Amino acid sequence: MSALFTLDQQAVRVIRAESKPQILETLAECFGAVYHLDTHHVLERILEREALGSTGFGRGVAIPHARIEGLTRPVAAFFRLEEPVEYAAADGMPVDCVFGLLSPDQAGVIHLQALAAISRLMRDDRMHARLTAAPDVDALYGLLVNVFDRDAA
Repeated sequence: MSALFTLDQQAVRVIRAESKPQILETLAECFGAVYHLDTHHVLERILEREALGSTGFGRGVAIPHARIEGLTRPVAAFFRLEEPVEYAAADGMPVDCVFGLLSPDQAGVIHLQALAAISRLMRDDRMHARLTAAPDVDALYGLLVNVFDRDAA
């Protein structure tokens, strides 16, 4: 995938959620199942970060992230929402794409570089349009892998 983080195909999903808390709970469950992490601890860390300020990036995108003890490298998950959800984003718009990132507790620069790469991708209006139009999770994963593999080369 990316030199900066791992995105397992099982962590790319299309979900239905009614609220921001439901999105974050589903994200923690996904990280727990796919990357064999403690779901409750992941949710706790994501909520701690969210309490500092919304990770609603704007333009329909949220990038919830946290640092977790015991990880050896950053891991990611991507959700496209079936319907946009209010997320307290910077621009006040609901989100339809959620790109979660967990990094090792001591991964200062690597965490910031991974966040920057995700942020650059999600600021691209054409990519956002492709992600929202992708017919299924295989197409979503393919789009994401192609972009990050290209950028890593």
